[in-house]
Amino acid sequence: MALDTQTLAKLKDLLLAEKGRLEQELSRFATATDTTGNYKTRIEDMGTDPDENASEVEEYVDNLGLEQALETQLKDVNDALTKMEQGTYGLCEKTGKEISVERLEAYPGARTVI
Repeated sequence: MALDTQTLAKLKDLLLAEKGRLEQELSRFATATDTTGNYKTRIEDMGTDPDENASEVEEYVDNLGLEQALETQLKDVNDALTKMEQGTYGLCEKTGKEISVERLEAYPGARTVI
């Protein structure tokens, strides 16, 4: 069953909202690069005391992992929006089968069937 226009519009709205949320979350601790969807984690200068330096490094390392996870989600969202434009949205990347509407509503950036 192909996705109807109304369902596609609803899913696109969900994707755009999620894209905005992810970009906002990333901007709290990272700076966007020239590559779409790619960010560089900033290191916060908390001071020169050894304890402050240790805190800077710890926060930076934590943010690197978070950056990677959020960038992966953002890539899924951007790829889904591209697929909508190309008319291939909602098809499993592995099997070519249609992804259920329920799965797409739960996670509009889904790449595969369950």
